[in-house]
Amino acid sequence: MIAVYVRVSTEEQLKGYSVEGQMNDCMELARTKNVLKYIDDGYTGEILNRPELTKLLDDVEKGVIEKVICYDPDRLSRKLLNQLLITEKLEKHQVGLEFVKSDYKNDAEGQLYFQVRGAFSEFDKAKIKHNTMTGRYRKAKKGLVVKDAGMYGYNYDKKNETYCINQQEAKVVQMIFDYFTDPNTVFKGINGIALHLTELGIPTKKGGKVWHRQVVRQILMNESYTGVYYQNKYDTVGDYVKRQAGEKFKSGRIRPKEEWVKTEIPQIITKEKYEYAQVLLKQARRRYAGYNRHHYLLSGLVRCGRCGQTMTGKKRKSHGKDFYVYECRKNYAGAKNKGCGRMMSENKLNNFVWSQVVDILNNPTKIKQHTYIQKKSYIHEEIDHIKEQIQKKKNGRKRLLNLISISEDEEMDLEEIKDKMKELRVQENTLQLKLDDLQQIIADDDSKKATLALEEAVKYYMQVKGSNLDTKEKQRVLRMIVQEVEVIDLENIHIHTF
Repeated sequence: MIAVYVRVSTEEQLKGYSVEGQMNDCMELARTKNVLKYIDDGYTGEILNRPELTKLLDDVEKGVIEKVICYDPDRLSRKLLNQLLITEKLEKHQVGLEFVKSDYKNDAEGQLYFQVRGAFSEFDKAKIKHNTMTGRYRKAKKGLVVKDAGMYGYNYDKKNETYCINQQEAKVVQMIFDYFTDPNTVFKGINGIALHLTELGIPTKKGGKVWHRQVVRQILMNESYTGVYYQNKYDTVGDYVKRQAGEKFKSGRIRPKEEWVKTEIPQIITKEKYEYAQVLLKQARRRYAGYNRHHYLLSGLVRCGRCGQTMTGKKRKSHGKDFYVYECRKNYAGAKNKGCGRMMSENKLNNFVWSQVVDILNNPTKIKQHTYIQKKSYIHEEIDHIKEQIQKKKNGRKRLLNLISISEDEEMDLEEIKDKMKELRVQENTLQLKLDDLQQIIADDDSKKATLALEEAVKYYMQVKGSNLDTKEKQRVLRMIVQEVEVIDLENIHIHTF
């Protein structure tokens, strides 16, 4: 039986190589339609572990095949060693080998020609790979984006080789950062944000209906939203070949930072908001889960006024007794800045900040001085999104009504259409209720001339005033008012409120 083997890699497909063209030429050489076809579509020629090639060699061992026809030696393999292994197996089982684009003879001269051509093929592949990588690097150095990474919030402009902002997705990115950095957020951490986005019906980049917390985390950690996009950051050399060969490999290997190529793209998030989100991500376990046995009242809020680094809670020992401090020191591996070592007594800082906050809550004049209209940007973004969704539901019902009015199809399932219209109406009403709630929040802001956060803080504090508040209750009040506590020195502590 004659076997025809055809192969084309993904890269070759992009350059116009086709399976059909190779197959037609091979069939002409076979001069019969009674052949066994083996097609590896989308596989690199650098590996032997290809499904159809493996099947072909198995059939050779079984004695099913007497001749193999291939378009060119490159199609068997782009590596000389692999070509020799394949031809050796064919010779062992007395199977002939013919190429459309090359004369192959199983003699000394033919073997020499075959080996020399295989060596040139391997060299050509290495040269193509080198030129491709060099070309991409040069483009990146010119400020062009050489590959679409499918980043949420952006569309890839293939013509100009850059990213442009996807306005709808960019609004969602801004909402995610606002949700996460807002100390008065109603969402419990990243998971709460993911659940909320799913509930709003916002599609993911690939059109999915469910947001996973890891996707939200990746967005919060992506510095590209500040307008700084790094290329040549990851070393992926050999990954494609190893993946197709079924070999284990470590993806995401990061190159040395001096090899990265910095590219400017449109900005969606300010640098300050991004950096603040990174601080909160490091503090996330304590902010949302309360994992620490010792609850630090100002966890995630304290910053060193000397070097600008965050100060974290630490336990220290003195004369055999434990005491707690806020310290500007990072001991974890890979910390970019180890901190200046400034230390502040936890009790002293807690008492000072809490007394200042209580003074504000108890003094109407100071409350007035600290209040202002705070229209949260993400509330407006949610309103715009919900309005769009409501309009889509209305348009859907209109299309169904038009379908009923113009259709002459007697077999049309009117009950099914009515059920769908009812479903759209229910969805529209649910969205309208959400819209009314959000618009009321904006209206309340305008009429009361005060932030909802501070109002809630005052209300909550007045309810429990006179009782002994525990750390968690005090934290709840603090996070409604305090944005950051800056420690300049022992006598100079600045409390930044919202």
